[in-house]
Amino acid sequence: MGCDGGTIPKRHELVKGPKKVEKVDKNAELAAKWKYCALSQEKLKRPIVACELGRLYNKDAIIEYLLDKSAERPNTEVVAHIRSLKDVKELNLTDNPAWEGERRNIKGDCYEDMHLAMFICPVVGLEMSGKHKFFFLQTCGCVFSERALREVKTVICHKCGDPFQEEDLVVLNGTKEEVETLQKAMEERRSKAKTAKKSKKSKDTKVSKTQDSAESCKLPQNPSESKSASENGEGSSGSSSDSAPGPSTSGESLKTLKATAGPFTGSKRSIQDMKDKSEAFKSLFTSHSSAKRTKDQTSNWVTHTPYHF
Repeated sequence: MGCDGGTIPKRHELVKGPKKVEKVDKNAELAAKWKYCALSQEKLKRPIVACELGRLYNKDAIIEYLLDKSAERPNTEVVAHIRSLKDVKELNLTDNPAWEGERRNIKGDCYEDMHLAMFICPVVGLEMSGKHKFFFLQTCGCVFSERALREVKTVICHKCGDPFQEEDLVVLNGTKEEVETLQKAMEERRSKAKTAKKSKKSKDTKVSKTQDSAESCKLPQNPSESKSASENGEGSSGSSSDSAPGPSTSGESLKTLKATAGPFTGSKRSIQDMKDKSEAFKSLFTSHSSAKRTKDQTSNWVTHTPYHF
């Protein structure tokens, strides 16, 4: 095929060998993990949060995901384990004084070092670019390098002073083996929380049942006891008929009190019917016979205009 100009084809031009495996650029991979959000693939900006598996996110992206989980997103499997904002921790990061940000290179005429990290370790000063291992504390959210935790061994946070344990340390952007161990620890922690919640509910139900049983024990169980109590109540109410009846009097005692009270109880008694009052006293009221007038004595009302001339 061709070769009419004295060219000799080589073997790699005629025989196609196996395709070479494309290698991922390590610098690009590190930049994708440490400078961009794992969910929205946007640049990390404060406030920055981390999940229990050590991935970095923008807090705004997590809130949008929790508000609308049905929306189509490219990396939903990365945040499948996040149920609420309690499953993430806002990080307390230390800014890198050598990083000037994007304001310096607005026009694009300056050199921008892509390997320069935005944050550093507050103890040792190592850059958080992925070349060194970093941890964050689930108690306070402070971030430190592995070298700082190894060289300065303490149980108190170097930055805020809060106490912590080794179980509170979570590696950021760890390897597959480290992510698997973190996932197992997360599942164990959540299962323990569920069992504790169930035991608390069972205890609450037991306490309510004991209270109900105690209240039922206070009430009379036998009908003979209730009858004797009612008879005693009637006898006491009958003996104290002279005194004013209280709210605890029974129906029969009220009937006896009404019978002995007289015909004037429950209705208005006229003053003219009182025999102990004199006629002069009775004549002061309009119900007296002297105050009554005949039809001839009563005057007719005549309507007129209210104007006076």
